[in-house]
Amino acid sequence: MPESSLLHELIRVQAARAPHAAALTAGATTLHYAALDDAVTRCAAGLLKLGLPRAGRVGIYLEKRMETAVASFAAPAAGGVFVPMNPLLKPEQVAFIAIDCGVQVLVTSPERLALLTPVLARCTALRHVVLTASAAQPMSAGTALQPLSLPAGMAVHSWVALLDGGGAGAPHRVIDTDMVAILYTSGSTGQPKGVVLSHRNMVAGAKSVATYLQNQPGDTLLAALPLSFDAGFSQLTTAFHSGARVVLLNYLMPRDVLKAMEREQVTGLTAVPPLYIQLSTLDWPAAIGERLRYFANTGGRMPRETLTLLRQRVPHAKPFLMYGLTEAFRSTYLPPDEVDRRPDSIGKAIPNAEILVLREDGSECGPDEPGELVHRGALVGLGYWGDAEKTAERYKPLPAGVGGREGGLQIPELAVFSGDTVRRDAEGFLYFIGRRDEMMKTSGYRVSPTEVEEVLYATRLVGECVAFGSEHAVLGQAIQVIATAPDGSAALDAAGLLAECRVRMPAYMVPHGIEAMGGPLPRNPNGKIDRKLLSTAWHERRDAAAA
Repeated sequence: MPESSLLHELIRVQAARAPHAAALTAGATTLHYAALDDAVTRCAAGLLKLGLPRAGRVGIYLEKRMETAVASFAAPAAGGVFVPMNPLLKPEQVAFIAIDCGVQVLVTSPERLALLTPVLARCTALRHVVLTASAAQPMSAGTALQPLSLPAGMAVHSWVALLDGGGAGAPHRVIDTDMVAILYTSGSTGQPKGVVLSHRNMVAGAKSVATYLQNQPGDTLLAALPLSFDAGFSQLTTAFHSGARVVLLNYLMPRDVLKAMEREQVTGLTAVPPLYIQLSTLDWPAAIGERLRYFANTGGRMPRETLTLLRQRVPHAKPFLMYGLTEAFRSTYLPPDEVDRRPDSIGKAIPNAEILVLREDGSECGPDEPGELVHRGALVGLGYWGDAEKTAERYKPLPAGVGGREGGLQIPELAVFSGDTVRRDAEGFLYFIGRRDEMMKTSGYRVSPTEVEEVLYATRLVGECVAFGSEHAVLGQAIQVIATAPDGSAALDAAGLLAECRVRMPAYMVPHGIEAMGGPLPRNPNGKIDRKLLSTAWHERRDAAAA
């Protein structure tokens, strides 16, 4: 049986191995691998019939549903590129992405298209809109589309008609180093950046993650994260590489996640710290612990207190603490048997990757010396779409003599310079210190916001919190905190929290101010607490009050 080298081949290989094995569940519907492969093949043929060129961009602006997954693999199967658009994005943000990378086909729903109508005229490359069924009125092959006011030269098609349109010739020729996806970052600083990934990046990432998570055909993975988020889409690729089943979930409340885990007998959950913080405060049905084999964290450091509570909820599930970059898909993980000894570590490099810790001059740091995390290997992406300057800042040639680079090699190797400050201990385990652009300088000390937040969570006096720096005439920067009250408390005890900080923190790390806010704190499109938004709003309020 051949191995997968292209993204859509992950499904095709499993369809040949186990055609009747369950592959994808959305609501009450489950597709087996043979049916999923057939849907992807027919959708790819439909895209080709629309005239999708090689590397043509297919935007997907949908919540998690069958069509979202099928279109994400059908665009590559046709020889095109899929561009997932977070369903939380507003029309202006969707238009920015569509314009930035020249989306030619857009897959969306009638409800979402109605929201996009005012901005479509600016999307000059867009020629075809494919509409899925409405949530209120399922679309059959004979259902007529409602009249739409679309710009001249833009056609609309139904999803069913696209899949039933018949053959359109062979797909475009692609190889594993060709681009397959453009994933846009949340844009918390400036406009979003489109990270370009290749077939090789995604397939290598699926194989690597499945290796250390030990995924297998009997697994059921819950896709709780947005599919526009690299770790969210990784639930699909990892499962399809392993022959496992994925359950798509659009949840409103954390309790919905627990209900889905119990109902679907989930064996693997990957989420970000804000969701885990909420889940850790709930009572978990006993049936979850009987099936859950692992839970994995990504998107930031999980507070130690949260990790402790989760392990109490599901003592037999293995915790995997992970660190990743959209620019390199995944980078490190901490093996579960190391969690008790080093719960603050982000672990070591994932299989088929090398992680370096470098000084500013490109030389390697010694043990426990802070430096920049640099990722090399098959998962290093293809840069930022259309942005040579930002690409050159993040994707740089690896210096000779570093890692596996020898002086006699003539072709440069690009590595991802993360911008994250880490240290590596004498045993080779990595520890996250902070983002260079988020580090706070106070009283001559460099302080990571996550370091402050870790202590705050450990007090159990906050529900959610965020720390950031504000200019201060004496300190350089003062540490400001915004926090919500813990579950079950009517109000935040700011004085009590500050007293605990003085006990638990060195003087230079104690927050200068703590502001209470009703929860939950705002998230960026990837589900992380939006530190930049909260910091900007706080500074605007302060400046307005001083005026």
